[in-house]
Amino acid sequence: MSPPFTPLYIDGAWRPASTGATFRVRNPTSGEVVGTAAAASREDCADAVRAAAEAFKTWEHTPLSMRRDILLKASEILAAKKHEVESAAREETATTEDWMWVNYEWPIDQMRDMAAATMLLRGQTGQSVIPGGQVFTHRRAIGVVLSIVPWNAPIILTLRAVAIPIICGNTVVLKTSEVSPRIQALVVEVLAEAGLPRGVLNCISTNKDDAPARTTEIIAHPSVRKVNFTGSDVVGRIIAREASKYLKPCVFELGGKAPVVVLDDADIPRAARAITSSALLHSGQICMSTERVIVQRGAAEELLKHLSDLFTRVKAGNPYVDRAAHIGAMFEPGSTDNAISVLKDAIADGAKLLVGDLKKQGAIMQPHLVANVKPGTRLWDRETFAPIVIVAVADSVDEAVDLANSSDYSLIASVWTRDIYKAFDVAGRIRAGTNNINGPTVHVETIRENGGLGGSTGYGVFMVEDWTQTRMIVLHPEQEPPYPLTARL
Repeated sequence: MSPPFTPLYIDGAWRPASTGATFRVRNPTSGEVVGTAAAASREDCADAVRAAAEAFKTWEHTPLSMRRDILLKASEILAAKKHEVESAAREETATTEDWMWVNYEWPIDQMRDMAAATMLLRGQTGQSVIPGGQVFTHRRAIGVVLSIVPWNAPIILTLRAVAIPIICGNTVVLKTSEVSPRIQALVVEVLAEAGLPRGVLNCISTNKDDAPARTTEIIAHPSVRKVNFTGSDVVGRIIAREASKYLKPCVFELGGKAPVVVLDDADIPRAARAITSSALLHSGQICMSTERVIVQRGAAEELLKHLSDLFTRVKAGNPYVDRAAHIGAMFEPGSTDNAISVLKDAIADGAKLLVGDLKKQGAIMQPHLVANVKPGTRLWDRETFAPIVIVAVADSVDEAVDLANSSDYSLIASVWTRDIYKAFDVAGRIRAGTNNINGPTVHVETIRENGGLGGSTGYGVFMVEDWTQTRMIVLHPEQEPPYPLTARL
């Protein structure tokens, strides 16, 4: 049986690329072809933007209740597609059971929360500076949005990139990852089945070689008003440069190097379990993954003992074949090559390998725990997106905070201590968009999305304020006031 084919979705219709071009999608663990997808041409991308621009003329004015009901219905439809979601996630991204909930249970709930965002689309009124006048402000949609999504949490990150902009009245051109086009097209399928009008959401996929050109062309299109991208800061900087040519705003989530600060009085066994979970879940391929642990000297020996034990017990492999395996493959063999290269450089610079073998088997590598890593090295400074954690020892709370802040990333952090006053003090001093007290770094709240504070993590959040513009209408008084100049005529 031939592998499934993922077409483009433009103006309410599924279709192949205009050139007939396709590309192969491979399973990260086995390397086997698990699907093919349409490789969009320049004309296909232009069609997608045109469809979105035409749909915006009416979608912006649809009742909020209609938008809400579409997302609520989509949530129900997704709930009935468990087998399709799990099959695509396993085949395209080697998702394990421990990470599957992010692509199924969580998105079902998230769509309901996103539907409630219609309650935030309101304005304000007040008195004008002119006696008898009134001022009205209201949130309005921006226009056509380009959403570029990654593979590592394909359902939830695709939903985040398209659903909030759409509920705010925007229309979207979605560019899938070349790694996971089928599972991301499922999001489009679900929203279309729920009644989303044609053109409101359009979906394109491209092969890896064409992606830069297609992305540049879409950003340059006059109808595209804003861009969102989740991925590496290297690609994010390229997209930012392209968007800046046309003064187009962007929302970026570009990863993290999440620090965990463990103080002397922390619950060490619990902290170790939370660190291991957030470091190794999905083989460390999460923007919120714990990558740096800064422990106060009085707790260092006990924490390292617990971490070493846990890291040794977690095995990488193919959990669907090997029952002893807990985590799966990284998304491609090149990722393991890069991670091992970074580890070797750090060891050559004086780092100490506590757990790990510096080996790989295709796209699979075992957990690694490393001590004595210094700021300024690649292993300290750059996101590894791998099952690797570095541990640094601090002699004081101030030093621990300084080490936590010795990074260009700013997404998320965690602090462990039994002293609640100290916890709030330290959390407030660590430069991160979200800080968890006595909890893992892989954590999201519905009240507000995680977002960076600039630098290599990017800026903006996937919430109503970033997908609307506040406009003002001034009603001048009925009685004409004296106007400058003409009042003297």
